[in-house]
Amino acid sequence: MAENDVTWLTQEAHDRLQAELAHLTGEGRTDITDRIAAARDEGDLKENGGYHAAREEQAKNEARIRELTEKLRSVRIGTPPDDGVVEQGMVVTAEVAGDEMVFLLGSREIADTTDIDVYSEKSPLGAAILGKKVGETASYTAPNGKEIAVSIKDAKPYSG
Repeated sequence: MAENDVTWLTQEAHDRLQAELAHLTGEGRTDITDRIAAARDEGDLKENGGYHAAREEQAKNEARIRELTEKLRSVRIGTPPDDGVVEQGMVVTAEVAGDEMVFLLGSREIADTTDIDVYSEKSPLGAAILGKKVGETASYTAPNGKEIAVSIKDAKPYSG
């Protein structure tokens, strides 16, 4: 597995995702299955809104289960080395298009567990600076087609 395929998570975010997966594969599936069975008992499925809504919810539930399973399969928990290299799990201070920004580079799943802005390493900004060292510059193309310059000022491991 390539380093770019690994998702860095805080312990808190990992525990939250594990709990969500356990709920979705257990109680969540059971509740949806019960609603489908109850709606099926009502008769004609062609015009049964409750049945179709429950089936749609089942599809969303199964998609989220697949997403969480894949994400948790390739997860890394812990603190990256404090070597000034931008990687997942680092709080980055950067000058972006002339403005100073401070953000955490990591999975969007962490955003619920921290007050700091989180950028994915797969986002245009994240991909441009991944692997860069303090003092280096990079650029990326914004959605509007404009080239955005980025200068790395600092990169420290996230401590929570």
